[in-house]
Amino acid sequence: MHYLFAEHRHHASDADQRREYRHYLARQMGPMIHALMLMAALAYGVGVVASALIRSSPLPVLLRLALLLPLLLVAMATRHVRRPRTLSLLALLCVLLLEIGINLNSFGHVPEQPLVMPGLLLPVASSVIWLGRWDFAAAMAMCALGPLPVLLLGNTDDVQIFQYFVYMAIAISLSAVLRAFMARTLFAQFRLEQQLREQAYTDGLTGLLLRNRFLELARLALDDIHRQQKPACMLFLDADHFKQLNDDYGHAAGDAALIALATAMRGQMRPNDLIGRIGGEEFAILLPGLDLELAGQRAEQLRVAVRAILRPDGPLTVSIGVAECDQAGENIGSLLARADQAMRQAKRGGRDRIVSAPGC
Repeated sequence: MHYLFAEHRHHASDADQRREYRHYLARQMGPMIHALMLMAALAYGVGVVASALIRSSPLPVLLRLALLLPLLLVAMATRHVRRPRTLSLLALLCVLLLEIGINLNSFGHVPEQPLVMPGLLLPVASSVIWLGRWDFAAAMAMCALGPLPVLLLGNTDDVQIFQYFVYMAIAISLSAVLRAFMARTLFAQFRLEQQLREQAYTDGLTGLLLRNRFLELARLALDDIHRQQKPACMLFLDADHFKQLNDDYGHAAGDAALIALATAMRGQMRPNDLIGRIGGEEFAILLPGLDLELAGQRAEQLRVAVRAILRPDGPLTVSIGVAECDQAGENIGSLLARADQAMRQAKRGGRDRIVSAPGC
């Protein structure tokens, strides 16, 4: 179940927030990572051919080009992957393959020729694709350590090795700066989209789910409940004599009563319960995992808590209808309608009471 209310979201753990953000990054950056991997494979192939044309190597061209196949396979695998960890591992595998290719193409270097190390481009070129700190750190470590075999075993002197480490330190520092700014921009976009979704899905006055969003999430939750063969109940609430409150004391008093009622509902419900504002003073609550008896007890606790709220003309009271989903094929519309009918019966019975709907 989702943390959809502002209060619930503040109570959500940092781990949940980070997980949601990583999935957002995977969705947004997946196509770019796929495109960059294809470009890396193409650049590697062009680099091998160009290297073969300008200097000789003890390793045959076909052997060095053999890495193109795994590079392309890894790139193609990222096309439809949107799981953050899988995407990061594929990107790291691509970097590893490129580092192997750099070593293969650097063997046989002649000391008099300048040593060109494409590996210095990797940190900067890949700086924007890493979804978390761990994969960024792993990638930078591979970029720094990857060329060491050819540096230590090849025909390179101490000056060239020193130059390499200086240039690599600069490249990694630049990569860290680029990634930090990219991460800051993407996080700001993530927060903005969250706020826009909240405005589209939640009631501006009470902070509860709007009717359509409530029904959408309740439908999904009910499908899960049916699959797990667990009980579930729906509460339908209506504030008693609410029109009279608006007429006698104004809409500001009515708004204050609705806000207090929403606060009471959130205080009495569990984090995985769904609460929605169905109409003006009508609300619905889906209680997963509770049978009719337990849901009735929860409804009574809520009724008592609401009665402690004072209106200008006395205590705030609600009429509550309770319906249990006791049939596997029942949909959310039928369950809500039965709870609504029970609530209307509570109204006719004198208000400030709870009525349970008969089984469907």
